[in-house]
Amino acid sequence: MSTGELLSIEPIELKFPFELRKQISCSLQLSNKTDNYVAFKVKTTNPKKYCVRPNTGIVLPRSTCDVIVTMQAQKEAPLDMQCKDKFLLQSVKVNDGVTMKEITPEMFNKEAGHMVEECKLRVLYVSPPQPPSPVPEGSEEGSSPRASVSENGNADFATSTKAFEPQDKSAEARFLISKLTEDKNNAIQQNNRLRQELELLKREGHKNRGGSGVSFMIVFLVGLIGLTLGYLMKKK
Repeated sequence: MSTGELLSIEPIELKFPFELRKQISCSLQLSNKTDNYVAFKVKTTNPKKYCVRPNTGIVLPRSTCDVIVTMQAQKEAPLDMQCKDKFLLQSVKVNDGVTMKEITPEMFNKEAGHMVEECKLRVLYVSPPQPPSPVPEGSEEGSSPRASVSENGNADFATSTKAFEPQDKSAEARFLISKLTEDKNNAIQQNNRLRQELELLKREGHKNRGGSGVSFMIVFLVGLIGLTLGYLMKKK
Protein backbone atom coordinates (compact mmCIF):
# COMPACT_ATOMS: atom_id res chain seq x y z
CA MET A 1 0.00 0.00 0.00
CA SER A 2 1.14 3.51 -0.83
CA THR A 3 0.12 6.10 1.73
CA GLY A 4 0.17 9.71 0.60
CA GLU A 5 -1.28 12.80 2.18
CA LEU A 6 -4.39 12.66 0.01
CA LEU A 7 -4.94 9.07 -1.17
CA SER A 8 -3.90 5.61 -0.06
CA ILE A 9 -3.36 3.26 -3.03
CA GLU A 10 -3.55 -0.50 -2.83
CA PRO A 11 -1.76 -2.34 -4.32
CA ILE A 12 1.25 -0.39 -5.56
CA GLU A 13 2.10 -3.13 -8.09
CA LEU A 14 -0.26 -4.11 -10.89
CA LYS A 15 -0.04 -7.90 -11.10
CA PHE A 16 -1.42 -9.49 -14.25
CA PRO A 17 -1.75 -13.33 -14.47
CA PHE A 18 -0.32 -13.39 -18.00
CA GLU A 19 -1.99 -15.56 -20.64
CA LEU A 20 -1.59 -15.28 -24.41
CA ARG A 21 -4.53 -13.98 -26.47
CA LYS A 22 -6.59 -13.13 -23.39
CA GLN A 23 -7.62 -9.84 -21.83
CA ILE A 24 -6.51 -9.60 -18.21
CA SER A 25 -7.69 -7.15 -15.56
CA CYS A 26 -6.59 -6.07 -12.12
CA SER A 27 -7.95 -3.46 -9.74
CA LEU A 28 -6.73 -0.56 -7.64
CA GLN A 29 -8.44 0.80 -4.59
CA LEU A 30 -8.07 4.50 -3.84
CA SER A 31 -8.90 5.61 -0.30
CA ASN A 32 -9.46 9.26 0.58
CA LYS A 33 -8.41 9.72 4.19
CA THR A 34 -9.08 13.47 4.25
CA ASP A 35 -12.16 15.61 4.72
CA ASN A 36 -11.74 17.14 1.26
CA TYR A 37 -12.74 16.22 -2.26
CA VAL A 38 -9.79 14.66 -4.10
CA ALA A 39 -9.53 14.38 -7.89
CA PHE A 40 -7.29 11.76 -9.51
CA LYS A 41 -5.91 10.93 -12.91
CA VAL A 42 -4.19 7.72 -14.12
CA LYS A 43 -1.48 7.82 -16.81
CA THR A 44 0.58 5.03 -18.39
CA THR A 45 3.69 4.71 -20.52
CA ASN A 46 1.84 2.41 -22.93
CA PRO A 47 -1.71 3.77 -23.41
CA LYS A 48 -2.45 1.55 -26.44
CA LYS A 49 -1.89 -1.60 -24.39
CA TYR A 50 -4.06 -0.76 -21.39
CA CYS A 51 -7.59 0.44 -20.72
CA VAL A 52 -8.22 2.25 -17.42
CA ARG A 53 -11.76 2.78 -16.10
CA PRO A 54 -12.15 5.38 -14.79
CA ASN A 55 -8.92 7.09 -15.77
CA THR A 56 -10.07 10.30 -14.00
CA GLY A 57 -12.46 10.73 -11.13
CA ILE A 58 -13.26 12.16 -7.72
CA VAL A 59 -12.92 10.39 -4.39
CA LEU A 60 -15.29 11.81 -1.81
CA PRO A 61 -14.09 12.54 1.74
CA ARG A 62 -13.46 9.43 3.85
CA SER A 63 -14.51 7.13 1.02
CA THR A 64 -12.95 4.78 -1.54
CA CYS A 65 -12.95 4.35 -5.31
CA ASP A 66 -12.05 1.27 -7.37
CA VAL A 67 -10.10 1.59 -10.63
CA ILE A 68 -10.00 -1.31 -13.12
CA VAL A 69 -6.93 -1.66 -15.35
CA THR A 70 -7.35 -4.04 -18.31
CA MET A 71 -4.43 -5.26 -20.42
CA GLN A 72 -5.31 -6.01 -24.02
CA ALA A 73 -4.79 -9.56 -25.33
CA GLN A 74 -1.15 -10.18 -26.23
CA LYS A 75 0.00 -12.32 -29.15
CA GLU A 76 3.52 -12.95 -27.84
CA ALA A 77 4.96 -13.52 -24.39
CA PRO A 78 7.55 -10.96 -23.25
CA LEU A 79 11.16 -12.03 -22.78
CA ASP A 80 11.69 -13.56 -19.32
CA MET A 81 8.14 -12.46 -18.44
CA GLN A 82 9.45 -8.97 -17.64
CA CYS A 83 7.40 -5.83 -18.22
CA LYS A 84 8.75 -2.29 -18.38
CA ASP A 85 5.36 -0.58 -18.45
CA LYS A 86 4.57 1.85 -15.63
CA PHE A 87 1.59 3.81 -14.36
CA LEU A 88 1.42 7.21 -12.71
CA LEU A 89 -1.48 8.13 -10.45
CA GLN A 90 -1.87 11.84 -9.78
CA SER A 91 -4.15 13.26 -7.12
CA VAL A 92 -5.04 16.83 -6.15
CA LYS A 93 -7.35 18.46 -3.64
CA VAL A 94 -10.32 20.22 -5.22
CA ASN A 95 -13.22 22.35 -4.03
CA ASP A 96 -16.14 20.64 -2.37
CA GLY A 97 -18.96 19.73 -4.71
CA VAL A 98 -16.76 19.48 -7.82
CA THR A 99 -18.22 17.14 -10.46
CA MET A 100 -16.56 14.90 -13.04
CA LYS A 101 -17.29 17.38 -15.84
CA GLU A 102 -15.32 20.07 -14.02
CA ILE A 103 -12.09 18.04 -13.88
CA THR A 104 -9.53 19.46 -16.35
CA PRO A 105 -5.94 18.53 -17.24
CA GLU A 106 -4.85 21.88 -15.87
CA MET A 107 -5.68 20.71 -12.34
CA PHE A 108 -2.79 18.19 -12.50
CA ASN A 109 -0.23 20.68 -13.87
CA LYS A 110 2.53 21.24 -11.33
CA GLU A 111 3.95 24.14 -13.31
CA ALA A 112 0.71 26.02 -12.76
CA GLY A 113 1.37 25.94 -9.02
CA HIS A 114 -1.02 23.14 -8.10
CA MET A 115 -0.04 20.78 -5.29
CA VAL A 116 -0.15 17.47 -7.15
CA GLU A 117 0.57 14.21 -5.34
CA GLU A 118 2.04 11.45 -7.51
CA CYS A 119 2.50 7.71 -7.09
CA LYS A 120 4.29 5.46 -9.59
CA LEU A 121 3.00 1.89 -10.06
CA ARG A 122 4.94 -1.04 -11.52
CA VAL A 123 3.51 -3.77 -13.77
CA LEU A 124 4.32 -7.40 -12.98
CA TYR A 125 3.45 -10.56 -14.89
CA VAL A 126 2.64 -13.56 -12.72
CA SER A 127 1.74 -17.16 -13.53
CA PRO A 128 -2.00 -17.80 -13.95
CA PRO A 129 -3.68 -19.80 -11.16
CA GLN A 130 -3.59 -23.55 -11.67
CA PRO A 131 -6.91 -25.46 -11.80
CA PRO A 132 -7.63 -27.68 -8.78
CA SER A 133 -6.71 -31.36 -9.01
CA PRO A 134 -9.69 -33.57 -9.93
CA VAL A 135 -11.18 -35.60 -7.06
CA PRO A 136 -10.92 -39.38 -7.77
CA GLU A 137 -14.30 -41.02 -8.31
CA GLY A 138 -15.50 -44.08 -6.46
CA SER A 139 -13.86 -43.24 -3.16
CA GLU A 140 -15.51 -44.96 -0.24
CA GLU A 141 -17.53 -42.96 2.24
CA GLY A 142 -15.41 -41.80 5.08
CA SER A 143 -12.14 -42.12 3.19
CA SER A 144 -12.14 -38.59 1.72
CA PRO A 145 -9.60 -36.10 3.11
CA ARG A 146 -10.86 -34.06 6.04
CA ALA A 147 -9.75 -30.76 7.42
CA SER A 148 -8.32 -30.68 10.91
CA VAL A 149 -8.26 -27.49 12.91
CA SER A 150 -5.09 -26.74 14.80
CA GLU A 151 -4.93 -25.07 18.18
CA ASN A 152 -4.39 -21.63 16.66
CA GLY A 153 -7.59 -21.95 14.58
CA ASN A 154 -5.89 -22.48 11.18
CA ALA A 155 -7.14 -25.32 9.02
CA ASP A 156 -4.62 -27.99 8.05
CA PHE A 157 -5.61 -30.26 5.16
CA ALA A 158 -4.29 -33.74 4.50
CA THR A 159 -4.65 -35.70 1.28
CA SER A 160 -4.86 -39.49 1.11
CA THR A 161 -3.15 -41.26 -1.80
CA LYS A 162 -3.60 -44.88 -0.72
CA ALA A 163 -6.04 -45.61 -3.51
CA PHE A 164 -3.26 -45.03 -6.05
CA GLU A 165 -0.49 -47.28 -4.62
CA PRO A 166 1.38 -49.16 -7.40
CA GLN A 167 1.21 -52.52 -5.53
CA ASP A 168 -2.54 -52.77 -6.18
CA LYS A 169 -2.09 -52.15 -9.88
CA SER A 170 0.72 -54.72 -10.28
CA ALA A 171 -1.28 -57.42 -8.44
CA GLU A 172 -4.28 -56.77 -10.66
CA ALA A 173 -2.10 -56.96 -13.78
CA ARG A 174 -0.59 -60.29 -12.70
CA PHE A 175 -4.07 -61.71 -12.08
CA LEU A 176 -5.25 -60.64 -15.56
CA ILE A 177 -2.17 -62.14 -17.23
CA SER A 178 -2.67 -65.45 -15.37
CA LYS A 179 -6.34 -65.54 -16.34
CA LEU A 180 -5.58 -64.85 -20.02
CA THR A 181 -2.86 -67.53 -20.08
CA GLU A 182 -5.24 -70.11 -18.60
CA ASP A 183 -7.95 -69.27 -21.14
CA LYS A 184 -5.41 -69.55 -23.96
CA ASN A 185 -4.27 -73.02 -22.81
CA ASN A 186 -7.86 -74.23 -22.53
CA ALA A 187 -8.59 -72.99 -26.05
CA ILE A 188 -5.51 -74.81 -27.45
CA GLN A 189 -6.51 -78.07 -25.75
CA GLN A 190 -10.06 -77.82 -27.05
CA ASN A 191 -8.74 -77.12 -30.56
CA ASN A 192 -6.52 -80.22 -30.42
CA ARG A 193 -9.45 -82.41 -29.33
CA LEU A 194 -11.55 -81.10 -32.22
CA ARG A 195 -8.76 -81.91 -34.68
CA GLN A 196 -8.45 -85.46 -33.33
CA GLU A 197 -12.19 -86.03 -33.60
CA LEU A 198 -12.15 -84.67 -37.17
CA GLU A 199 -9.32 -87.06 -38.19
CA LEU A 200 -11.20 -89.98 -36.63
CA LEU A 201 -14.34 -89.11 -38.56
CA LYS A 202 -12.35 -88.87 -41.81
CA ARG A 203 -10.82 -92.33 -41.25
CA GLU A 204 -14.19 -93.90 -40.50
CA GLY A 205 -15.61 -92.29 -43.62
CA HIS A 206 -12.80 -93.79 -45.76
CA LYS A 207 -13.40 -97.25 -44.28
CA ASN A 208 -17.12 -97.04 -44.93
CA ARG A 209 -16.57 -95.99 -48.54
CA GLY A 210 -14.04 -98.81 -49.09
CA GLY A 211 -16.36 -101.54 -47.66
CA SER A 212 -19.23 -100.45 -49.87
CA GLY A 213 -17.02 -100.73 -52.95
CA VAL A 214 -15.93 -104.33 -52.11
CA SER A 215 -19.52 -105.42 -51.43
CA PHE A 216 -20.63 -103.93 -54.76
CA MET A 217 -17.83 -105.72 -56.63
CA ILE A 218 -18.75 -109.05 -55.04
CA VAL A 219 -22.39 -108.66 -55.99
CA PHE A 220 -21.40 -107.63 -59.51
CA LEU A 221 -19.08 -110.64 -59.97
CA VAL A 222 -21.62 -113.09 -58.56
CA GLY A 223 -24.24 -111.71 -60.91
CA LEU A 224 -21.85 -111.89 -63.86
CA ILE A 225 -20.96 -115.49 -63.02
CA GLY A 226 -24.66 -116.36 -62.72
CA LEU A 227 -25.44 -114.87 -66.11
CA THR A 228 -22.54 -116.71 -67.72
CA LEU A 229 -23.59 -120.04 -66.24
CA GLY A 230 -27.16 -119.48 -67.34
CA TYR A 231 -26.06 -118.70 -70.84
CA LEU A 232 -23.90 -121.83 -71.03
CA MET A 233 -26.70 -124.00 -69.65
CA LYS A 234 -29.05 -122.73 -72.31
CA LYS A 235 -26.57 -123.53 -75.08
CA LYS A 236 -26.16 -127.07 -73.86
